[in-house]
Order: sequence, then C-alpha cells, then structure tokens
Amino acid sequence: MTRDEKVIQKLRGLCLSLPDATEKRSHGEPTWKAGKGKVFAMLDNHHHGAEHLSVWLPMPPGVQQSLIELDAQRFFRPPYVGGAGWVGVVLDGRPDWAMVEKLVREGFLHVAGARLKSRLLAGG
Repeated sequence: MTRDEKVIQKLRGLCLSLPDATEKRSHGEPTWKAGKGKVFAMLDNHHHGAEHLSVWLPMPPGVQQSLIELDAQRFFRPPYVGGAGWVGVVLDGRPDWAMVEKLVREGFLHVAGARLKSRLLAGG
C-alpha cells in the first residue's frame, strides 16, 4: 500500500466514524456526506494537477481565513468551493491527525442536520 493510500484509508476511517456518514465518488474522488445530506469532506488526490494530497472541508464563516493565517503551508483556499468558506487541509508529509480529525468533525457539524449533530455531540 502506498503512502497516499494509507493516508486516504486513515481519512476514510475518520469520516466514516461519524454518525450515518456515507461515502460516494464524485468527480473521480471519494467524498463523504452527513447521512443523505450535504458533503462534509472531499478528497483531492492531485486532481487536475493539484500539488497536494488534501481534504476539503466546509467551515463556518471566518474559519478558513483564520486557518490559512495560522499556517499557509498546511491550509489553503480550495478552488470551486473556497468562496463558500471551505478550507483545504494538506495531507502530504506528516499531517497533524488530531487537527484533521477536529476539522473533519467541524465540517460534519457545519452541514449536518439537527438529529446527526445531536448524535455526534452525545457521543454516538
């Protein structure tokens, strides 16, 4: 298994550990949805020549800019969805998996309906 495959497998595990999370391929890449609702994570495996293996996550207003200011090597404004507040998280090198997990959860909470939010916050 390649390094990228291991990273994707770890990301998949984080995403699918969330309540009723589902995986579907979109534009040739895995995406994860909160139940049958909205996408909360999109993999970018060097899509259209991107220089990074990354995950794109929807964030509440202001979070994208704060993360980019915190570490522009790790966080970026992704094409297409960046204008809607999504943030790209670089998974090359040595990702901070605790941070990735926190941001995946935040992306899930940002798009999930009330029932799924309460399930996650209640621990299940």
